Amino acid sequence: METIDILGVPHAYELTDPRPCPHVLVFIHGWLLSRRYWQPLIDRLSVDYQCLSYDLRGFGDSQPYPHPTPQLHAGYTPSAYARDLEVLLDKLNISTAWLIGHSLGGSIALWGASQLPDKVKGALCVNSGGGIYIKEEFERFRAAGQVFVKMRPRWLCYLPGIDWLFTRDSVASPLPRHWARQRLLDFVMAHPEAAIGALLDSTTEVEVHQLPQLVSQLTQPVYFITGTKDKVMEPKYVRHLASFHALFEQEGMNVIEIPDCGHLSMVEQPEVVATEIRQILGNHG
Repeated sequence: METIDILGVPHAYELTDPRPCPHVLVFIHGWLLSRRYWQPLIDRLSVDYQCLSYDLRGFGDSQPYPHPTPQLHAGYTPSAYARDLEVLLDKLNISTAWLIGHSLGGSIALWGASQLPDKVKGALCVNSGGGIYIKEEFERFRAAGQVFVKMRPRWLCYLPGIDWLFTRDSVASPLPRHWARQRLLDFVMAHPEAAIGALLDSTTEVEVHQLPQLVSQLTQPVYFITGTKDKVMEPKYVRHLASFHALFEQEGMNVIEIPDCGHLSMVEQPEVVATEIRQILGNHG
């Protein structure tokens, strides 16, 4: 793991060795997670592609300094996180990339494709969709999410058997125990301001309604991978957002559904996801 300072926050990242393919695969994790969930895919794809994974500001190992210097507050919208990504790519001298984002990371990937059209050659959203704002449901989700973050005690990591719950949360089949432990650690480690800020800033009515317009304007190829048993971001919402892209209109093939898979496709079925990514990249040179 290495770190790069972005807007006064040290960002943890890992970059594999260069490969003949000119495009770097950039992996962007979701809310309350970290870069580590991409490792099963990176193990499979780094043979042929250079891979970059990093922790979003305030998550994983990208934690603010204990005594940060005064700075302009960057905010926690997907577009703000995409600006962080722009700085990261510049500092690493990455000039051509495919963005692969999970859940919230998918929205960041879409904003990154919009803001960096010369660098981003395509985007792939994993368990990520939306574009439909249902006021009552979003209000409940935002309220529950804030309580979820504010009430988490640090000693939760030491509670016997608590990781058992994380083996079953949001997935179609129980995860191996080490993934549950990782999810628990990332949940406890997430910086409170970032955890709540990312939740609230990404789920406003304006932000949700911007996504379809954003997708419709992207000229790069954009693909969506969804699990048929995803209860967090149901396939119908993934298809809805995907339908605004030209690939959906022309081919109807920019949505890939993985059977018997929940919200964590990259760790539930990494071999299937890696195969789909290879196919997509092969189709676009």
